[in-house]
Amino acid sequence: MTDDFLQGTVHEAADDMQAAIRADAGIFALWQGLTPLGRNEFICWVEDAKQTATRARRIARTVEELQEGKKRPCCWAGCIHRTDKAPSRWQQAVLIEGKGKRG
Repeated sequence: MTDDFLQGTVHEAADDMQAAIRADAGIFALWQGLTPLGRNEFICWVEDAKQTATRARRIARTVEELQEGKKRPCCWAGCIHRTDKAPSRWQQAVLIEGKGKRG
């Protein structure tokens, strides 16, 4: 296994996320074993956080979900930044068109 931190297909993990994953050799091995798309989903989910506290919770949850054997973040609609596929109707309606709309 390489010591290089493997990234996603679109996104790259920032230093805080990398540090949390590298802090435990077992978690790091699980991360390295994910597919590039799986890693991308976790990174996108973390990067989508608007507040520092939310970001920190999502990084911690990423570590927990890796421990639980998850391959993608729970309850995440998916990365809307990928260019290899169009966003689903749900992503389009909720994540793209709904951005910035607060009621």
